Amino acid sequence: MCGRITQHRSPDAYARAIGWPARSYRAGAGARAANWNVPPGSHPWLMHTLEDDEGRIEPIHWGYRPSWAAEKGLPMAINARIEKAATGAFFRGLWKSGRAIVPADGWYEWTGEKGHKQPWYIRLKTDRPMFMAAITSYRPDKEPTDNTGFVIVTAAAEGGLVDVHDRRPVVFSEEDALLWMDNGFPPEQAEQLARSVALPPDAFEWYEVGTEVNRVGNNGERLIQPNAVA
Repeated sequence: MCGRITQHRSPDAYARAIGWPARSYRAGAGARAANWNVPPGSHPWLMHTLEDDEGRIEPIHWGYRPSWAAEKGLPMAINARIEKAATGAFFRGLWKSGRAIVPADGWYEWTGEKGHKQPWYIRLKTDRPMFMAAITSYRPDKEPTDNTGFVIVTAAAEGGLVDVHDRRPVVFSEEDALLWMDNGFPPEQAEQLARSVALPPDAFEWYEVGTEVNRVGNNGERLIQPNAVA
């Protein structure tokens, strides 16, 4: 986890949901269509306040590795385990000064054996936008490199979510998502926030969907429709 998300709402919808007043934020260039199958390596919407505390929503590369890791040929990361993200060499710089939010409508997981994987879709029971904790190396005042991007912060799954996957994204309420992005919020307190106030399993619902989602090139609302019962 987390290897595929949906972003089928508009940036305006995510901004309204998190409480950013109209025209109080800036959306990045490149209007894009709704997407029900967003993979790592693409450029999903990322919310942040990295530029003078101003709210922004921009398409940022999903994936990151520090320059020293690239020199060693280490693979690009797409997730950061909360157990190591705040202190490990790979991510601690991002944790201190690059906290951001991935707005999403849900995410996919797979169960079963290789070659017979069953996809599942997970979303909030309210079907409102969700706000996933992320950390990013992107800085508005610096030219991005091939390694610039973001990762989603994950924690151990709990409750029934364990049946779908042993990891889950850290998903915040609107208020806690704003606090997470606050540049004045100390990194140590941000770690405690991510560990203690992420939305619990009973805030979500999950169900099997068709295998069409397995192919990244497939898209459309049909991908999140529940599997028909035979």
